[in-house]
Amino acid sequence: MSYLPTILAALLAGAFAYLWFQERKKARKAEARIGKSLRQQKKRLRKEQDRLLNALSDAFFLIGPDGVILFANETTTELVAGRRVAGRNYREVFLDERLNRPIEDSLTSGRGVVHQVVLPQQASPRGIVEKRGETAWVIDVAPLNRNAKKTITRVVIRDITTEHLVEQVRKDFVANASHELRTPLSIINGYLENLVEGDIDNQAMLKRALTVMQKHGERIARIVEDMLVISRLESGEAAALNVSPFLFTECVEEVLDRLEPLIQQQKTKIRLKIEDESLALIGDRFYWTQVFFNLVENALKQNPRRPLTLEIGARFNGEDEVTLWVADNGVGIPGVDLPFIFRRFYRVEKHHSQDSIKGTGLGLSIVKRAVEAHGGTIDVTSVPGQRTAFSIHLPKEALATEEQLLLAAAGDGDGQALVTDRENEEGEHA
Repeated sequence: MSYLPTILAALLAGAFAYLWFQERKKARKAEARIGKSLRQQKKRLRKEQDRLLNALSDAFFLIGPDGVILFANETTTELVAGRRVAGRNYREVFLDERLNRPIEDSLTSGRGVVHQVVLPQQASPRGIVEKRGETAWVIDVAPLNRNAKKTITRVVIRDITTEHLVEQVRKDFVANASHELRTPLSIINGYLENLVEGDIDNQAMLKRALTVMQKHGERIARIVEDMLVISRLESGEAAALNVSPFLFTECVEEVLDRLEPLIQQQKTKIRLKIEDESLALIGDRFYWTQVFFNLVENALKQNPRRPLTLEIGARFNGEDEVTLWVADNGVGIPGVDLPFIFRRFYRVEKHHSQDSIKGTGLGLSIVKRAVEAHGGTIDVTSVPGQRTAFSIHLPKEALATEEQLLLAAAGDGDGQALVTDRENEEGEHA
Protein backbone atom coordinates (compact mmCIF):
# COMPACT_ATOMS: atom_id res chain seq x y z
CA MET A 1 0.00 0.00 0.00
CA SER A 2 2.93 2.34 0.60
CA TYR A 3 3.89 2.18 -3.10
CA LEU A 4 0.46 3.20 -4.42
CA PRO A 5 0.98 6.99 -4.20
CA THR A 6 4.30 6.66 -6.02
CA ILE A 7 2.75 4.57 -8.77
CA LEU A 8 -0.19 6.97 -9.13
CA ALA A 9 2.21 9.93 -9.28
CA ALA A 10 4.25 8.19 -11.95
CA LEU A 11 1.11 7.40 -13.97
CA LEU A 12 -0.10 11.00 -13.71
CA ALA A 13 3.34 12.31 -14.70
CA GLY A 14 3.38 9.98 -17.70
CA ALA A 15 -0.11 11.03 -18.68
CA PHE A 16 0.79 14.72 -18.42
CA ALA A 17 4.00 14.09 -20.41
CA TYR A 18 2.04 12.28 -23.12
CA LEU A 19 -0.55 15.03 -23.28
CA TRP A 20 2.18 17.70 -23.39
CA PHE A 21 3.98 15.81 -26.14
CA GLN A 22 0.76 15.49 -28.16
CA GLU A 23 -0.05 19.16 -27.69
CA ARG A 24 3.50 20.09 -28.63
CA LYS A 25 3.26 17.93 -31.72
CA LYS A 26 -0.02 19.61 -32.66
CA ALA A 27 1.57 23.01 -32.03
CA ARG A 28 4.52 22.17 -34.26
CA LYS A 29 2.15 21.01 -37.01
CA ALA A 30 0.13 24.18 -36.60
CA GLU A 31 3.33 26.25 -36.75
CA ALA A 32 4.39 24.35 -39.87
CA ARG A 33 1.02 24.96 -41.51
CA ILE A 34 1.11 28.62 -40.58
CA GLY A 35 4.70 28.91 -41.79
CA LYS A 36 3.85 27.19 -45.06
CA SER A 37 0.81 29.41 -45.47
CA LEU A 38 2.90 32.52 -44.77
CA ARG A 39 5.56 31.40 -47.23
CA GLN A 40 2.90 30.73 -49.88
CA GLN A 41 1.29 34.08 -49.17
CA LYS A 42 4.66 35.79 -49.33
CA LYS A 43 5.38 34.02 -52.62
CA ARG A 44 1.99 35.08 -53.99
CA LEU A 45 2.61 38.66 -52.86
CA ARG A 46 6.05 38.63 -54.51
CA LYS A 47 4.53 37.32 -57.73
CA GLU A 48 1.79 39.94 -57.55
CA GLN A 49 4.39 42.63 -56.89
CA ASP A 50 6.45 41.46 -59.87
CA ARG A 51 3.32 41.35 -62.02
CA LEU A 52 2.41 44.91 -61.07
CA LEU A 53 5.96 46.14 -61.68
CA ASN A 54 6.08 44.34 -65.02
CA ALA A 55 2.80 46.00 -65.98
CA LEU A 56 4.40 49.43 -65.64
CA SER A 57 5.05 51.24 -68.91
CA ASP A 58 8.12 52.79 -67.27
CA ALA A 59 11.40 50.97 -66.78
CA PHE A 60 11.83 50.16 -63.06
CA PHE A 61 14.86 48.52 -61.45
CA LEU A 62 16.68 48.31 -58.11
CA ILE A 63 20.43 48.85 -57.69
CA GLY A 64 22.50 47.60 -54.76
CA PRO A 65 25.22 49.67 -53.01
CA ASP A 66 27.84 48.15 -55.32
CA GLY A 67 25.99 49.31 -58.46
CA VAL A 68 24.70 45.85 -59.39
CA ILE A 69 21.09 45.64 -60.57
CA LEU A 70 19.13 43.44 -58.16
CA PHE A 71 15.75 43.52 -59.89
CA ALA A 72 14.44 44.83 -63.21
CA ASN A 73 10.93 44.76 -64.65
CA GLU A 74 10.13 43.62 -68.16
CA THR A 75 10.01 47.16 -69.52
CA THR A 76 13.67 47.58 -68.53
CA THR A 77 14.57 44.46 -70.50
CA GLU A 78 12.63 45.77 -73.51
CA LEU A 79 14.40 49.11 -73.16
CA VAL A 80 17.79 47.47 -73.70
CA ALA A 81 16.57 45.23 -76.53
CA GLY A 82 16.32 42.06 -74.44
CA ARG A 83 19.83 42.05 -73.01
CA ARG A 84 20.32 40.54 -69.53
CA VAL A 85 19.88 43.16 -66.82
CA ALA A 86 19.69 41.59 -63.33
CA GLY A 87 23.07 40.75 -61.82
CA ARG A 88 24.98 43.23 -63.99
CA ASN A 89 26.41 46.63 -63.13
CA TYR A 90 24.21 49.44 -64.41
CA ARG A 91 27.14 50.85 -66.44
CA GLU A 92 27.31 47.59 -68.38
CA VAL A 93 23.61 47.82 -69.17
CA PHE A 94 23.32 51.51 -70.09
CA LEU A 95 26.35 52.51 -72.10
CA ASP A 96 25.43 56.17 -72.64
CA GLU A 97 26.98 58.41 -70.01
CA ARG A 98 24.00 60.79 -70.14
CA LEU A 99 21.78 58.01 -68.78
CA ASN A 100 24.28 56.85 -66.17
CA ARG A 101 25.15 60.27 -64.75
CA PRO A 102 21.88 60.77 -62.75
CA ILE A 103 22.23 57.26 -61.28
CA GLU A 104 25.83 57.89 -60.30
CA ASP A 105 24.92 61.27 -58.74
CA SER A 106 22.24 59.63 -56.58
CA LEU A 107 24.48 56.74 -55.50
CA THR A 108 27.25 59.18 -54.56
CA SER A 109 25.14 61.80 -52.78
CA GLY A 110 22.48 59.54 -51.28
CA ARG A 111 19.81 61.97 -52.49
CA GLY A 112 17.05 61.72 -55.05
CA VAL A 113 17.86 62.94 -58.57
CA VAL A 114 15.43 63.70 -61.42
CA HIS A 115 16.96 64.51 -64.77
CA GLN A 116 15.66 64.85 -68.34
CA VAL A 117 17.76 63.54 -71.21
CA VAL A 118 17.29 64.10 -74.96
CA LEU A 119 19.12 61.58 -77.12
CA PRO A 120 19.65 61.34 -80.87
CA GLN A 121 18.27 58.23 -82.52
CA GLN A 122 21.60 56.39 -82.60
CA ALA A 123 21.99 56.90 -78.83
CA SER A 124 18.54 55.66 -77.85
CA PRO A 125 18.66 53.42 -74.75
CA ARG A 126 16.45 50.97 -76.62
CA GLY A 127 19.48 49.82 -78.56
CA ILE A 128 17.53 50.04 -81.85
CA VAL A 129 17.19 52.70 -84.53
CA GLU A 130 14.40 55.14 -83.70
CA LYS A 131 12.42 56.65 -86.59
CA ARG A 132 11.45 59.77 -84.70
CA GLY A 133 14.78 61.60 -84.98
CA GLU A 134 15.36 61.98 -81.26
CA THR A 135 14.01 60.55 -78.04
CA ALA A 136 13.41 62.14 -74.64
CA TRP A 137 13.60 60.44 -71.24
CA VAL A 138 13.15 61.29 -67.56
CA ILE A 139 15.56 59.51 -65.20
CA ASP A 140 14.13 59.42 -61.64
CA VAL A 141 16.57 57.98 -59.06
CA ALA A 142 16.18 57.82 -55.24
CA PRO A 143 17.51 55.67 -52.35
CA LEU A 144 14.92 53.56 -50.54
CA ASN A 145 16.43 54.48 -47.13
CA ARG A 146 18.13 57.86 -47.13
CA ASN A 147 19.41 57.46 -43.55
CA ALA A 148 21.38 54.27 -44.26
CA LYS A 149 24.97 54.41 -45.52
CA LYS A 150 24.42 51.43 -47.78
CA THR A 151 20.96 51.12 -49.22
CA ILE A 152 19.10 49.93 -52.27
CA THR A 153 18.40 52.59 -54.91
CA ARG A 154 15.36 52.53 -57.15
CA VAL A 155 15.48 53.88 -60.70
CA VAL A 156 12.56 54.80 -62.96
CA ILE A 157 13.15 55.66 -66.63
CA ARG A 158 10.15 57.19 -68.38
CA ASP A 159 9.79 57.73 -72.14
CA ILE A 160 8.49 61.28 -72.71
CA THR A 161 9.32 61.42 -76.42
CA THR A 162 5.72 62.16 -77.45
CA GLU A 163 5.39 65.08 -75.04
CA HIS A 164 8.82 66.36 -76.09
CA LEU A 165 7.97 66.24 -79.79
CA VAL A 166 4.61 67.95 -79.22
CA GLU A 167 6.36 70.75 -77.36
CA GLN A 168 8.97 71.03 -80.13
CA VAL A 169 6.22 71.21 -82.75
CA ARG A 170 4.50 73.95 -80.78
CA LYS A 171 7.70 75.98 -80.46
CA ASP A 172 8.59 75.46 -84.12
CA PHE A 173 5.09 76.40 -85.20
CA VAL A 174 5.15 79.68 -83.27
CA ALA A 175 8.66 80.53 -84.47
CA ASN A 176 8.00 79.62 -88.11
CA ALA A 177 4.59 81.29 -88.23
CA SER A 178 6.10 84.49 -86.82
CA HIS A 179 8.88 84.37 -89.41
CA GLU A 180 6.56 83.60 -92.32
CA LEU A 181 4.25 86.49 -91.41
CA ARG A 182 7.05 88.92 -90.62
CA THR A 183 8.62 88.75 -94.10
CA PRO A 184 5.61 89.80 -96.19
CA LEU A 185 4.55 92.33 -93.56
CA SER A 186 8.00 93.94 -93.67
CA ILE A 187 7.79 94.23 -97.46
CA ILE A 188 4.27 95.71 -97.34
CA ASN A 189 5.25 98.18 -94.60
CA GLY A 190 8.35 99.18 -96.58
CA TYR A 191 6.32 100.09 -99.66
CA LEU A 192 3.70 101.85 -97.52
CA GLU A 193 6.42 103.95 -95.93
CA ASN A 194 7.72 104.93 -99.37
CA LEU A 195 4.18 105.84 -100.46
CA VAL A 196 3.54 107.94 -97.36
CA GLU A 197 6.84 109.81 -97.72
CA GLY A 198 6.26 110.43 -101.43
CA ASP A 199 9.29 108.48 -102.64
CA ILE A 200 7.21 106.78 -105.33
CA ASP A 201 6.38 109.53 -107.81
CA ASN A 202 5.41 107.82 -111.07
CA GLN A 203 2.64 105.50 -112.14
CA ALA A 204 4.94 102.61 -113.14
CA MET A 205 6.63 102.49 -109.73
CA LEU A 206 3.27 102.94 -108.00
CA LYS A 207 1.73 100.04 -109.92
CA ARG A 208 4.72 97.84 -109.15
CA ALA A 209 4.53 98.70 -105.41
CA LEU A 210 0.80 97.97 -105.27
CA THR A 211 1.25 94.69 -107.18
CA VAL A 212 3.96 93.50 -104.78
CA MET A 213 1.89 94.51 -101.76
CA GLN A 214 -1.11 92.66 -103.19
CA LYS A 215 0.92 89.46 -103.69
CA HIS A 216 2.28 89.55 -100.17
CA GLY A 217 -1.12 90.44 -98.74
CA GLU A 218 -2.55 87.37 -100.47
CA ARG A 219 0.33 85.35 -99.07
CA ILE A 220 -0.52 86.46 -95.52
CA ALA A 221 -4.19 85.60 -96.08
CA ARG A 222 -3.21 82.15 -97.39
CA ILE A 223 -0.93 81.50 -94.40
CA VAL A 224 -3.70 82.48 -91.97
CA GLU A 225 -6.26 80.33 -93.81
CA ASP A 226 -3.91 77.32 -93.82
CA MET A 227 -3.19 77.80 -90.14
CA LEU A 228 -6.94 77.78 -89.43
CA VAL A 229 -7.36 74.55 -91.41
CA ILE A 230 -4.49 72.92 -89.49
CA SER A 231 -6.04 74.10 -86.24
CA ARG A 232 -9.44 72.62 -87.15
CA LEU A 233 -7.90 69.28 -88.08
CA GLU A 234 -5.86 69.04 -84.89
CA SER A 235 -8.40 70.42 -82.43
CA GLY A 236 -10.82 67.53 -82.80
CA GLU A 237 -13.13 69.31 -85.21
CA ALA A 238 -12.12 66.69 -87.79
CA ALA A 239 -14.11 64.17 -85.74
CA ALA A 240 -17.23 66.06 -86.89
CA LEU A 241 -16.43 66.09 -90.60
CA ASN A 242 -19.17 67.19 -92.95
CA VAL A 243 -19.40 63.72 -94.46
CA SER A 244 -21.18 63.11 -97.75
CA PRO A 245 -20.61 60.93 -100.83
CA PHE A 246 -19.08 62.48 -103.97
CA LEU A 247 -17.47 61.35 -107.20
CA PHE A 248 -13.70 61.40 -107.15
CA THR A 249 -13.58 62.67 -110.75
CA GLU A 250 -15.70 65.70 -109.82
CA CYS A 251 -13.26 66.59 -107.03
CA VAL A 252 -10.31 66.27 -109.45
CA GLU A 253 -12.05 68.37 -112.12
CA GLU A 254 -12.76 71.13 -109.59
CA VAL A 255 -9.09 71.24 -108.58
CA LEU A 256 -7.90 71.33 -112.21
CA ASP A 257 -10.38 74.08 -113.06
CA ARG A 258 -9.08 76.24 -110.20
CA LEU A 259 -5.47 75.70 -111.28
CA GLU A 260 -6.15 75.97 -115.03
CA PRO A 261 -4.36 79.36 -115.48
CA LEU A 262 -1.18 78.04 -113.86
CA ILE A 263 -1.42 74.76 -115.81
CA GLN A 264 -1.76 76.66 -119.10
CA GLN A 265 1.00 79.12 -118.20
CA GLN A 266 3.48 76.30 -117.51
CA LYS A 267 2.18 74.15 -120.42
CA THR A 268 1.75 71.20 -118.08
CA LYS A 269 0.36 67.94 -119.44
CA ILE A 270 -2.34 66.34 -117.30
CA ARG A 271 -2.92 62.59 -117.38
CA LEU A 272 -5.85 60.99 -115.57
CA LYS A 273 -5.45 57.30 -114.74
CA ILE A 274 -8.64 56.60 -112.84
CA GLU A 275 -9.44 52.89 -112.95
CA ASP A 276 -13.17 53.43 -112.42
CA GLU A 277 -14.68 56.82 -113.20
CA SER A 278 -17.65 55.94 -110.99
CA LEU A 279 -15.33 55.77 -107.98
CA ALA A 280 -17.01 57.65 -105.14
CA LEU A 281 -15.65 58.62 -101.75
CA ILE A 282 -17.56 59.33 -98.58
CA GLY A 283 -16.00 62.12 -96.57
CA ASP A 284 -15.67 65.86 -96.26
CA ARG A 285 -15.32 67.13 -99.83
CA PHE A 286 -13.91 70.44 -98.63
CA TYR A 287 -10.89 68.70 -97.12
CA TRP A 288 -10.48 66.32 -100.08
CA THR A 289 -10.45 69.31 -102.40
CA GLN A 290 -7.79 70.86 -100.17
CA VAL A 291 -5.75 67.64 -100.33
CA PHE A 292 -5.62 67.41 -104.12
CA PHE A 293 -5.40 71.15 -104.64
CA ASN A 294 -2.32 71.29 -102.42
CA LEU A 295 -0.69 68.25 -104.04
CA VAL A 296 -1.25 69.50 -107.61
CA GLU A 297 -0.34 73.10 -106.79
CA ASN A 298 2.78 71.91 -104.99
CA ALA A 299 3.92 69.98 -108.07
CA LEU A 300 3.33 73.01 -110.30
CA LYS A 301 5.12 75.46 -108.00
CA GLN A 302 8.09 73.13 -107.57
CA ASN A 303 8.61 73.09 -111.35
CA PRO A 304 7.96 76.64 -112.63
CA ARG A 305 10.41 76.48 -115.55
CA ARG A 306 10.30 72.78 -116.43
CA PRO A 307 8.02 70.94 -118.91
CA LEU A 308 5.88 68.87 -116.57
CA THR A 309 3.64 65.86 -116.94
CA LEU A 310 1.30 65.53 -113.99
CA GLU A 311 -0.59 62.32 -113.32
CA ILE A 312 -3.66 61.86 -111.11
CA GLY A 313 -4.88 58.34 -110.59
CA ALA A 314 -6.95 55.90 -108.59
CA ARG A 315 -6.95 52.12 -108.40
CA PHE A 316 -8.45 49.41 -106.23
CA ASN A 317 -6.16 47.12 -104.25
CA GLY A 318 -8.43 44.14 -103.84
CA GLU A 319 -11.67 44.77 -101.96
CA ASP A 320 -10.20 46.31 -98.82
CA GLU A 321 -8.28 49.36 -100.04
CA VAL A 322 -8.18 52.02 -102.71
CA THR A 323 -5.09 54.02 -103.64
CA LEU A 324 -5.25 57.59 -104.94
CA TRP A 325 -2.14 59.31 -106.18
CA VAL A 326 -0.65 62.46 -107.66
CA ALA A 327 2.64 62.00 -109.52
CA ASP A 328 4.90 64.14 -111.69
CA ASN A 329 8.20 63.93 -113.55
CA GLY A 330 9.64 67.11 -112.06
CA VAL A 331 12.77 67.95 -110.10
CA GLY A 332 11.70 65.60 -107.32
CA ILE A 333 12.53 65.55 -103.62
CA PRO A 334 16.02 64.66 -102.35
CA GLY A 335 16.07 61.53 -100.21
CA VAL A 336 17.42 63.46 -97.23
CA ASP A 337 14.27 65.63 -97.23
CA LEU A 338 11.65 62.89 -97.67
CA PRO A 339 11.18 62.08 -93.93
CA PHE A 340 10.41 65.73 -93.13
CA ILE A 341 8.24 67.06 -95.94
CA PHE A 342 4.98 66.69 -93.99
CA ARG A 343 6.31 68.92 -91.20
CA ARG A 344 4.85 72.38 -90.93
CA PHE A 345 6.78 75.07 -92.84
CA TYR A 346 9.30 72.54 -94.14
CA ARG A 347 10.25 73.32 -97.74
CA VAL A 348 12.44 71.81 -100.42
CA GLU A 349 12.82 74.91 -102.60
CA LYS A 350 16.58 75.33 -102.76
CA HIS A 351 16.37 75.53 -106.56
CA HIS A 352 13.97 78.50 -106.54
CA SER A 353 15.04 82.08 -106.89
CA GLN A 354 15.06 84.09 -103.72
CA ASP A 355 12.60 86.70 -105.01
CA SER A 356 9.84 84.23 -105.92
CA ILE A 357 6.62 84.15 -103.94
CA LYS A 358 6.83 80.84 -102.09
CA GLY A 359 4.11 78.66 -100.66
CA THR A 360 3.00 78.79 -97.06
CA GLY A 361 4.89 75.64 -96.08
CA LEU A 362 1.70 74.23 -94.56
CA GLY A 363 0.19 72.55 -97.61
CA LEU A 364 1.61 69.05 -97.10
CA SER A 365 0.89 69.20 -93.38
CA ILE A 366 -2.75 69.89 -94.21
CA VAL A 367 -2.72 67.01 -96.71
CA LYS A 368 -1.41 64.51 -94.17
CA ARG A 369 -3.78 65.50 -91.39
CA ALA A 370 -6.82 65.60 -93.68
CA VAL A 371 -6.05 62.12 -95.02
CA GLU A 372 -5.56 60.76 -91.50
CA ALA A 373 -8.83 62.38 -90.39
CA HIS A 374 -10.55 60.17 -92.98
CA GLY A 375 -8.85 57.01 -91.73
CA GLY A 376 -6.22 56.90 -94.47
CA THR A 377 -2.46 57.07 -94.76
CA ILE A 378 -0.15 58.87 -97.17
CA ASP A 379 3.39 58.16 -98.31
CA VAL A 380 5.76 59.63 -100.87
CA THR A 381 8.42 58.23 -103.15
CA SER A 382 10.74 60.26 -105.35
CA VAL A 383 13.40 59.69 -107.99
CA PRO A 384 14.51 63.28 -108.80
CA GLY A 385 14.00 64.11 -112.45
CA GLN A 386 11.97 60.95 -113.11
CA ARG A 387 8.96 60.44 -110.85
CA THR A 388 7.66 61.82 -107.58
CA ALA A 389 4.44 60.25 -106.30
CA PHE A 390 2.21 60.99 -103.32
CA SER A 391 0.07 57.90 -102.64
CA ILE A 392 -3.03 57.96 -100.44
CA HIS A 393 -4.30 54.64 -99.10
CA LEU A 394 -7.92 54.49 -97.96
CA PRO A 395 -9.88 51.62 -96.38
CA LYS A 396 -13.10 50.37 -97.96
CA GLU A 397 -15.05 52.34 -95.32
CA ALA A 398 -14.02 55.52 -97.16
CA LEU A 399 -15.80 54.39 -100.36
CA ALA A 400 -19.38 55.42 -101.10
CA THR A 401 -21.96 53.13 -102.66
CA GLU A 402 -24.06 53.96 -105.70
CA GLU A 403 -27.12 54.13 -103.46
CA GLN A 404 -25.46 56.73 -101.23
CA LEU A 405 -24.60 58.80 -104.29
CA LEU A 406 -28.19 58.70 -105.49
CA LEU A 407 -29.48 59.72 -102.07
CA ALA A 408 -26.99 62.60 -101.98
CA ALA A 409 -28.02 63.75 -105.46
CA ALA A 410 -31.66 63.67 -104.37
CA GLY A 411 -30.88 65.78 -101.32
CA ASP A 412 -31.85 62.97 -98.90
CA GLY A 413 -31.03 63.51 -95.25
CA ASP A 414 -28.69 60.50 -95.30
CA GLY A 415 -26.67 62.03 -98.11
CA GLN A 416 -25.90 65.66 -97.48
CA ALA A 417 -25.50 68.23 -100.22
CA LEU A 418 -22.02 68.26 -101.66
CA VAL A 419 -21.53 72.00 -101.43
CA THR A 420 -20.72 73.12 -97.91
CA ASP A 421 -20.47 76.59 -96.46
CA ARG A 422 -16.73 76.18 -96.40
CA GLU A 423 -16.70 75.34 -100.10
CA ASN A 424 -18.75 78.46 -100.80
CA GLU A 425 -16.22 80.51 -98.86
CA GLU A 426 -13.45 78.75 -100.77
CA GLY A 427 -15.14 79.64 -104.08
CA GLU A 428 -15.27 83.30 -103.11
CA HIS A 429 -11.51 83.33 -102.55
CA ALA A 430 -10.69 81.37 -105.72
